[in-house]
Parts: sequence; structure tokens; C-alpha cells
Amino acid sequence: MGNDVKAKVIKPPFKRVTSGKIFKPSKAFLHKMLLQSVVVAVIFWVLVVLGFIGISFVVAAGEPQNIPDPVQYVKTWIGLVNLSVIGFNLIWLVPLLIYTPYYFRSIEFSVKAETGETMPEVYVKRGVLTLSRKHVPFRTITNISSKAGPFDRLFGIGSVHIETAGYSGSQQKGPEVKLEGIVFYEEVRDFILNELRRLKAPYVTGTEVVQPVEEPVPRLEGLEDEILITLREIRNILRKRKKGDQS
Repeated sequence: MGNDVKAKVIKPPFKRVTSGKIFKPSKAFLHKMLLQSVVVAVIFWVLVVLGFIGISFVVAAGEPQNIPDPVQYVKTWIGLVNLSVIGFNLIWLVPLLIYTPYYFRSIEFSVKAETGETMPEVYVKRGVLTLSRKHVPFRTITNISSKAGPFDRLFGIGSVHIETAGYSGSQQKGPEVKLEGIVFYEEVRDFILNELRRLKAPYVTGTEVVQPVEEPVPRLEGLEDEILITLREIRNILRKRKKGDQS
């Protein structure tokens, strides 16, 4: 039976996460961002070319005097359209491909305070031109989720999305903090959830209900009689004061 159960191996550097060390996203995240940029450029090029061809045939069908032969018209102008789209793509794509590695190297994560105090936090740093450092205490976290889109699954990575009470109640959309490009993203999510559950009520997520636990009241011999005597004395004092006020 032991062979049937497959133990889930936590991939390194998960020890660095639980000890509060700074860790970075996987290099696969850089490859994903570069691929996404290229895919966007290709999709834009395809849409413009197909749109030009489609509009040419529509205009030829509605106004044949302007475009008597749509096939010849497309052959005449398709080269110029291609060069225009490629030139436009290069204007934004080349700077983005140069900027992306610098942005990737600026990203740092941590999900527990270095001091090891009882109030851990999520720490995220990112940015090249504008450097952003964000600290999110566990006590403010309301929702935690993990996400792995098509490009993420292609590179074997994912992200952890964290929402807080103040942020989710504002006009902002989406999570306040995202730990992106992590190979062990499910382990990070489970680690934060376990910490929140361990800390119980002050640190539970908004989607998790923790029933209050009532501690039994210690009963000592003779304690109940002493309480009753004290309550009777207080009652007698209040009655005397009330009679004195009425007189």
C-alpha cells in the first residue's frame, strides 16, 4: 500500500521560503514573458493583415468601381502593409525585450519575516525605473489562490495571488500581491494557508470560518459560594443606596 501512495516532493528552494529568505522566480518566468511579447506581436501582425484582406474584399463587393480586382489590389499593397506592421511591432517589441530581463532580475519574494516573529508577512520587490517594495502582514490577508495559465503550464510554473481586506474592498481589481513565476507555487500557497490556520482567528482568511473554542472555566472548591456571597453583598449595597436616594 505504501507503494501506491506517491509522496509530493517539495522542490527547492522551499527551505528558503519557510526560513524567511529572499527567493526569486524561476528563469522559466523570464522565458514566458519574452514568449508572450513575441506572441502578442505575431497576433497583432496576423490581425492587421487578415483585416486588410477582409476589408479589401468587402469594399470590392460593395463599391466595385473603387476596387475592381480585390486580388490584385491585395497583391499590390500587402507588402507595404506587412512592412508597416513589422516596423510598428519593432518600435515597441525591441525595447520591451531589452527591458524584460532587467525587470525579471529586480523581482524578489519572501513569505515570512526574517526575524521569525509571530506576525509573518509577504514581501515583494519589483521594478526597474520605479522600484516597489510591498509588505503584506498575514493578519490582513483575506483570500489566497493559485493560478497557472496556458503559458505557465507550458513552462511548468505558476503564481500565488493574495488579497487583503482593505484592497479587496476598494475599487481595485485583482490581487494586491502576486508571487509569479514560481515552480513550487502550490507549496507556497499551502504554506501560507497552514500558517494562517495555525495562528487561528486573528489570521484566518476571509473564505475560512474558524469556530471559536471556549476554554472551560476552572472550578475550585468553595469558589461558587464565594461568588454568590460577593454578589449578595453588592445587591444589598445597591438596595441601600436606592432607598437612601428615594428618602
